[in-house]
Amino acid sequence: MLYSQGRSPGFRRLLLSLLLLPAWQAGSGQLRYSVPEEAKHGTFVGRIAQDLGLELAELVPRLFRVASKERADLLEVNLQNGILFVNGRIDREELCGRSAECSIHLEVIVDRPLRVFHVEVEVRDINDNPPRFFRQEQRFLILESRMPDSRFPAEGASDLDVGENAELKYKVNPNEYFDLDVKRNEEDTHVLELILKKPLDREEAREHRLVLTATDGGKPELTGTVQLLIKVLDANDNAPEFDKSIYNVRLLENTPKETLVIKLNASDADEGINKEIVYFFSNLVLDDVKSKFMINSNSGEIKVKGELDYENRNLYEINIDAMDRSSFPLTGHCKVIVKLLDVNDNTPEISITSLFLPIKEDAAMDTVIALISVSDRDSGANGQVTCSLKPHIPFKLVSTYKNYYSLVLESTLDRENISDYKLVVTAQDGGLPSLWASATVSVEVADVNDNAPAFAQPEYTVFVKENNPPGSHIFTVCARDADAQENALVSYSLVERRVGERALSSYVSVHAESGKVFALQPLDHEELELLQFQVSARDSGVPALGSNVTLQVFVLDENDNAPALLGAQAAGAVSELVSRSVGAGQVVTKVRAVDADSGYNAWLSYELHTSASGEPSPFRVGLYTGEISTACALDEVDPLRHRLLVLVKDHGEPALTTTATVLVSLVESGQAPKTSSRELVGVVGPGETLANVNVYLIIAICAVSSLFVLTLLLYWALRCLRVPTEGSCGPGKPALVCSSAAGSLWYSQQRGQRVCSGEGPPKTDLMAFSPSLPQGPTSMENKPRQPNPDWRYSASLRAGMHSSVHLEEAGILRAGPGGPDQQWPTVSSATPEPEAGEVSPPVGAGVNSNSWTFKYGPGNPKQSGPGELPDKFIIPGSPAIISIRQEPTNSQIDKSDFITFGKKEETKKKKKKKKGNKTQEKKEKGNSTTDNSDQ
Repeated sequence: MLYSQGRSPGFRRLLLSLLLLPAWQAGSGQLRYSVPEEAKHGTFVGRIAQDLGLELAELVPRLFRVASKERADLLEVNLQNGILFVNGRIDREELCGRSAECSIHLEVIVDRPLRVFHVEVEVRDINDNPPRFFRQEQRFLILESRMPDSRFPAEGASDLDVGENAELKYKVNPNEYFDLDVKRNEEDTHVLELILKKPLDREEAREHRLVLTATDGGKPELTGTVQLLIKVLDANDNAPEFDKSIYNVRLLENTPKETLVIKLNASDADEGINKEIVYFFSNLVLDDVKSKFMINSNSGEIKVKGELDYENRNLYEINIDAMDRSSFPLTGHCKVIVKLLDVNDNTPEISITSLFLPIKEDAAMDTVIALISVSDRDSGANGQVTCSLKPHIPFKLVSTYKNYYSLVLESTLDRENISDYKLVVTAQDGGLPSLWASATVSVEVADVNDNAPAFAQPEYTVFVKENNPPGSHIFTVCARDADAQENALVSYSLVERRVGERALSSYVSVHAESGKVFALQPLDHEELELLQFQVSARDSGVPALGSNVTLQVFVLDENDNAPALLGAQAAGAVSELVSRSVGAGQVVTKVRAVDADSGYNAWLSYELHTSASGEPSPFRVGLYTGEISTACALDEVDPLRHRLLVLVKDHGEPALTTTATVLVSLVESGQAPKTSSRELVGVVGPGETLANVNVYLIIAICAVSSLFVLTLLLYWALRCLRVPTEGSCGPGKPALVCSSAAGSLWYSQQRGQRVCSGEGPPKTDLMAFSPSLPQGPTSMENKPRQPNPDWRYSASLRAGMHSSVHLEEAGILRAGPGGPDQQWPTVSSATPEPEAGEVSPPVGAGVNSNSWTFKYGPGNPKQSGPGELPDKFIIPGSPAIISIRQEPTNSQIDKSDFITFGKKEETKKKKKKKKGNKTQEKKEKGNSTTDNSDQ
């Protein structure tokens, strides 16, 4: 016995589990529980987490929650133990009324992954409502002449409970006149009638009071009572009688008003006024019924008065009294039961209970977006609802349970194509004609960083004038990102690298937000012609995406350098001795000057400053050559000393000038040779030392020139022996011939410009470019650029060579074969041989010029014919001689060569100084050799 008592609680739990086990429906995937109504707070309903196969530890992380279309606060789940318990008062009559079945539908939702479970909790009825009568007192008017076994209808009670708890039994208190008869009609309702057991005597008792008691079938039993007041009338002894005691009528809901429901007919065996019958609603008829129907008191017709709705009420019981018109009227009774038939008059209802928005554009397939439920108040086929979705791409509806659906993702999303969707969910019932309803679901697609910023073009070319103010804005880059919000916020930065010995960030900077590019310091064309760098654009997404764009910044030249004198003229005035016997046109000396600028800014002209007295000078200076020569034959009357001021001016805007002073002393013929001295400035060199130095210089120049000529001859011989092929020198690919500082030549298809890429200072080469060849289909990488517009000598190059440069005032520039000749200044080598030729470049920045012509000197009788080139020509200011191979007349190789002179600034020599002192000494020795040879 003790053991049995100790196991009794476990036995009860086991019994409860066995009772709840059949509630699990495996086929439908629904969990069912039951709980009695009016259960106390905290009453155990079921272990919902265990029955759903969920671990207790994952309830909170997976956001376990319960949702319900009914009262969601009635039931609750303890997340600590997974038990479903009663959280509030459950009144079955309030939830379901008199419905035979009553249940609470719950939706259990868990995330990660998202799952929805359907749980039904049946609410069991308890006997908590006693029978109730609609009136506290029922009155009856009965003639004393009524015969025994006469029946008088009485109003029954109603019980809000269902099942056995609503099964009522009636009884009346014991008396000698009346008994109670209870019957059931077709609608399974009680019909109560009082039966007269013996005749009444009004003189003995004018009224009788009885107590009618109704008892339900619950445990414990509950009762309700009503007082029956019976007044005894004296007079008419035949009451009207109906054909039937109960009439059944079927009527469609929404029947129009004034529609005939039924026509009653009662008869009375009396004569005269006692036979005339009046129809009216019994006192038992409720006001709600009277608002729906009306009766004609004379004809007995019952018609529709108000709106009939099957969903609100589908059955009406109408008690009708038929009374004669005697002074003591007798009354006949019947009941009309009107049953409504359902009509498809209710459209389906759509309810969207949960929305999981916005949805990311990289969401996986079958991701749940919304939970949708549909319902229809109609019954039968009119209440069967089907659900559809438009458009169905990229979404679909999945049925989960009965009228519950899930809106899930069917295919991939792309926010850049479509950022939001307007979905229409349509619910249609099975009635004839069918009714439908629709609801719009707006699905917003959240952005994912899947697009990198993009520039309009991969490369930009920017032209900036030199000497710009520090911090000036030179360009603005702009990248577009197809993403949204922070994924589309673009920031800009420099791709850091080295430009020579300095960092790129010391030259330029870029604003992170606007993309504006600023020059941090003044740019110098003489130091840096092209600055090429990359700007990176990155968005703010995670992870961030980016792209680069290349900027080529060309520094345009400004006239910011005045002409500079070379040699001894740079130190001060120079002195020259001239014999009086020289004739007109004799060259006395030459003013040598250079300009560090480019193009027209470096094109120099020379003017002889007139004296204050205004007397004409016996000397003149070449406009572009700088050669000072005699304007006429010298006379004995000319002064012994002449002070000549030569104004050197460039062609920039505004023009910059410098002044050279030359002192010319006239001596008698044979008195002294033509020499250059610095007596007036205090510089005097020994003649013997100068003669020895000149001998060494001549030997060095001859050796270098011979080596250079030998290299050229060897190169041209190898070129002539090689068979030209389409791949090596095909049409449309202009050749670029470069002579480096070491004297070697090489071919290249690369660009003929100096590009600062950070690997080191660019080399200064002599480049011969043939742009007049026909262009072929080449890629952007192999397409040569325009020739360098700077054809002048660099400052450092001219400082190292003092050879004579002859600039004639009228040169010839050919526009092309057979074209008209234009007058341009020409540059030629001023060698002692009068037959030396000259190379004529297009002076004036040299941009887009593709024709150089060769012109023989005045002393050379050989003049080239049309289409011919000289065998060789001398580079002005250099001991090098370039030989040109003559091609046959029918050759397809273009004879016009475009020659440009690169420049090598002294500021660019910093890296070369690292090669060693030995290399530097060789360079200085070469420069001093050139200076001595010029002298």
